[in-house]
Amino acid sequence: MTSLQGQPMPSVVEAADAIREGRQSSLELVEECLARIAAHDEALNSFVHLDPDGARRAAEAVDERVAAGEADLLGPLAGVPFGVKDLEDCQGMPTSHGSLLYKGGPPMPADSEHVARLRAAGAIPIGKTAAPEFGTIQYTYTKAWGATRNPWDTERTPGGSSGGTAAAVAAGLIPFGTASDGGGSTRIPAGFSGLVGLKPSHGRIPHPDEDPSETACYGALTTTVADSARHLDITAGPHDTDRLSLPPPTMRYEDAIETLDVSGLKVGWSSTLGFAPVDPEVEEISHAAALDAARAAGVDLIDVDVHLTDPVATWLSAGAMSLWLGIQEHEHWPERADDLTPFVRMALEATYDRPLRTLVNGYRRRLQLQQDMATLFSEIDVLMTPTTAVPAFPAKGPSPAQIGGVDVNPAMSVPFTMLANLCWNPAVSVPAGLSSDGLPIGLQVMGRRHFDEVPLRFARLLEVERPWPLHAPGYL
Repeated sequence: MTSLQGQPMPSVVEAADAIREGRQSSLELVEECLARIAAHDEALNSFVHLDPDGARRAAEAVDERVAAGEADLLGPLAGVPFGVKDLEDCQGMPTSHGSLLYKGGPPMPADSEHVARLRAAGAIPIGKTAAPEFGTIQYTYTKAWGATRNPWDTERTPGGSSGGTAAAVAAGLIPFGTASDGGGSTRIPAGFSGLVGLKPSHGRIPHPDEDPSETACYGALTTTVADSARHLDITAGPHDTDRLSLPPPTMRYEDAIETLDVSGLKVGWSSTLGFAPVDPEVEEISHAAALDAARAAGVDLIDVDVHLTDPVATWLSAGAMSLWLGIQEHEHWPERADDLTPFVRMALEATYDRPLRTLVNGYRRRLQLQQDMATLFSEIDVLMTPTTAVPAFPAKGPSPAQIGGVDVNPAMSVPFTMLANLCWNPAVSVPAGLSSDGLPIGLQVMGRRHFDEVPLRFARLLEVERPWPLHAPGYL
């Protein structure tokens, strides 16, 4: 058996294959994860709950089947531990939603469909990872759990809302963890933390939970593109309780990232989406990565003029119903308003008596934005942008009030990710390089709806062209 002490955390694919082949014990991998969490998570605050005994029992069961010669019957994630974002349910663990309203609640009786598919593939949930309250902001800081910190610089945020997962994976505490993305909550932490984060086409991974905004998608944060592809292969496919879920994929994404021919595609670049100021260093680093990805694919990178109905304003008007579904009105509002973080309280106050015509106006903007995107993608097949407008900012916030010398509102630190949620496109963030301060910068690759294999293929080509650090330094 291979010892992991002093070694980098293996990728998901490496770990799963080694466990099935008997080269690695699942229990040893779980114990190594628990040891690294004990050594480093006090500084990072990536986990809000751990289930070491449950993880050990599951790992022992995997190792027993390997020893019994039943490795071929194990799933493609056999024995690999993972973290579950604290916005989705994992049987036997509580879900706090990052909120004092739910902190200290009972263990959940069932898995989310996403977690259930991962568990069925052999993956082992080890604990719950931190998220901002109801996943509402782009950094992970709550009244319930405090600040989660970026292992690349613990004074900075790992992003949000999948910040706990990002911190744990970037530090090499676990091979991967779940994420979700309603406006960038997988890709923003990927960009800030040097990871791969895919938001699939809406409906690719079923989301049979309340999401009236129809923007949220499940996903994962990983260190490699192959890990993200394997995750998608396992979790994609329809579910009867999600009317928007898509039919089964017609390909294996883990194969497509290596073989898909993208040489005939038209690839556009925009550093601003026509409206967003961006930090000059972020623009330079992400553009250089986009050029390398295009060159590796054998295509030209075309500067495109983008004209959009403001996606930030459109997104901000889309999520109020989801937020209201997250609370119990007569139990939590307004009686426990003081327990809420400022953004959540402000959003609830602003929408409590919102007239129907205001919702209709927001919906009209979204319909127009969909037309804008259709026009854009009639001319190109892929759009590349920076993932975020700035590098990671302080762990407790606030988001920068000025970018590139321009005064901005807090949402403008992350203006590039919301578009894919509103229009249901697949988009992946991959590491583009490091800032002069040593902070990860992300490149976002967005494709046409339902063609998830295309951004994944470009991500893989960039990974081969310029391999990135898999973990933040100093965490072995």
